[in-house]
Amino acid sequence: MAASSPQSATENCGSQQAPSEDFVRLFTQSQRVLYLFIVPLVHTTADADEVLQESNVVILSKWGQFEMGTNFLAWCRAIARLEVFRFRRSRHHRVQLLGDDVVGLLADEMQEQPSDFEQHRDALTECIGKLRSQDRELIQRRYSTGLNGDNVAQQLGRPANSVYQSLGRVRRVLLECIRRRLAAGGVH
Repeated sequence: MAASSPQSATENCGSQQAPSEDFVRLFTQSQRVLYLFIVPLVHTTADADEVLQESNVVILSKWGQFEMGTNFLAWCRAIARLEVFRFRRSRHHRVQLLGDDVVGLLADEMQEQPSDFEQHRDALTECIGKLRSQDRELIQRRYSTGLNGDNVAQQLGRPANSVYQSLGRVRRVLLECIRRRLAAGGVH
């Protein structure tokens, strides 16, 4: 058997170009929202991880079919929905808590409300930007690094109770700010 050249190996794998930078950016930004779309449609987070992975394989293999300027998340959700059904069929021996018809209705309902997560995230980002610098630093230490309140208190040289009280106050401020932003029609 003759060794194949790199060129023939590429031809055997297909001569499809790599996804564009814009596509990769959209793909990366959609992962959390897509995961949150999948979780309620399957039994466990492990199942959701598996469905997300399979959905990503399909999304990346069909990247050339996506039309830039259209709703990327809706396109991904349609693919993920099909992958949820494929996953459920492959696990037919497992007891299904919800029938396919109910899962379909749930997916439809979730598809109709695609921007809630983005609106909340944008409002949160804006509200964090309006915090006093020490409050913003506290929130970032706690949530960006994944540290718990005790670790943050140690880093800051403050009593843990003080840090927990401050975190509670800042969370209430953020919640009220987000509610005002959303009630006013979104982010300004």
